[in-house]
Amino acid sequence: MVFISLLAFVGGVMFAAGNMLFNDVAGMVGERPVQPEEKAIASPLVGRDTIADIVEKASPAVVKIDTQVKVAGNQWNPFFDDPFFREFFGRPLVPSQPRVQHGMGSGFLISDDGYILTNEHVIQGADEISVTLIGYEEPFPAKVIGADHDLDLAVIKINPPKKMPYLKLGDSGSTKVGEWVIAIGNPYGLDHTVTAGVVSAKGRPITIDDRYYGNLLQTDASINPGNSGGPLLNLQGEVIGVNTAVNAQAQGIGFAIPTSTIKPVLDELIETGKIAHPWMGVHLQEVSPQLAKYSGLEDTDGALVYAVVPSSPADRAGLKTGDIILKIDERKIKNTADVIYALRKKKVGDTITVHLVRQGDRMTLKLKLAERPERLQ
Repeated sequence: MVFISLLAFVGGVMFAAGNMLFNDVAGMVGERPVQPEEKAIASPLVGRDTIADIVEKASPAVVKIDTQVKVAGNQWNPFFDDPFFREFFGRPLVPSQPRVQHGMGSGFLISDDGYILTNEHVIQGADEISVTLIGYEEPFPAKVIGADHDLDLAVIKINPPKKMPYLKLGDSGSTKVGEWVIAIGNPYGLDHTVTAGVVSAKGRPITIDDRYYGNLLQTDASINPGNSGGPLLNLQGEVIGVNTAVNAQAQGIGFAIPTSTIKPVLDELIETGKIAHPWMGVHLQEVSPQLAKYSGLEDTDGALVYAVVPSSPADRAGLKTGDIILKIDERKIKNTADVIYALRKKKVGDTITVHLVRQGDRMTLKLKLAERPERLQ
C-alpha cells in the first residue's frame, strides 16, 4: 500500500505535502509582463546562477501561512493528525481539555493587491489565518475568498500597504518529463526553503482520504511538511503547479496540482467563493470479477452503480442500481475514479452520453449534469 501525505504542517508535523536565460525573470513575478519575443530569444541552457536568479525574483511572492483552529473535547498528539500516520500509530487520546491547534503551510501571491493561492487543506476549518511576507516583521491577517475541497485549492486575501510582486501561472501542459523545476515553501517552518529537481511524471492519479487527485505532476524536488500550497516553478520563473503531497514511504516522490487544473476554475473560485461541480447523482463502487462474469464482461473495467439518488440527473435519465458504466462520452471507464475525472472535464448543464451494461444488455443513456447540492460538498 502506498501512503501519500498532504503537506500542511500542523503542530510540528505532517497534516495530510543561466544568467542569459533570466536577464528578465522579474517580468515573471508581476513587475513587468514578459513579451513573446523575449521568450523566443531565451537560451534553453541552465547556467550557474539560473536557479538563484529565479529564486531571488520569486521569493518575495511566496508566503508563509499560519492558521489557528479551536478544538474542543479530547485532544491528541499533533504528530498523529496526519491520516496516514494514524494508519501506523492510531490516535492515542490524552486528557480532555480545550486547545488551539496551530497549522502551517505555504502559498504565493497571484496579484499585486494581495490575492494568494494555496491548498484548501492548509486553511480548512481555520478560525484565524495570518500570512508572513518577506520584508515585513508582522504577519498580515487574511480572509478566505474561495475554497474547494475536491480540487484542494483555496484563495485567501490580505490587504498589503502597497502593490506586491506576484507569480505568473504558466502552462503545465507544455511541461515535459525531465524538465527542471524549483519548489519554494516553508517545510517544518523553515521559511523560504528552496529545492530543485525534475518533473518525474505527469498525470498521476492519487486518492487521499476523500480527495481524488486525477492529474498530478510528480517531481523529485524535495517536498516536505509545510510545503503545501507553495509554488512549483519552471525555468521561466512561472508556476506550473501547487505543491500538495508527498509519498510518506519514499524519497524523491512529491506531487503538485498542475496549472492545467487551476486555471479553468480560478476566476470562478475568486468570484463566487466556490466551484460548481457537475453531478450525476449516483453512488459507485468497483466491479468485482463475479459481477463482470455475470454481466458478460471480459474484465472488471467499469464502475458499478450501487445506488441512485432520487430526483437526481441519473434518476431522471433512467440509470438504475446494478448498472455498470463502461464509458462517458468517448472516455473509457476503468474504475470509479475515472468517472470522477471524466465529470471534472464537464460543466454544469452539459449533456453526456453514458454507455452501460444492464443485466448483460448494453445500452446508452443521455444525462444532463446538474450542480452538486451544497449538502454533498
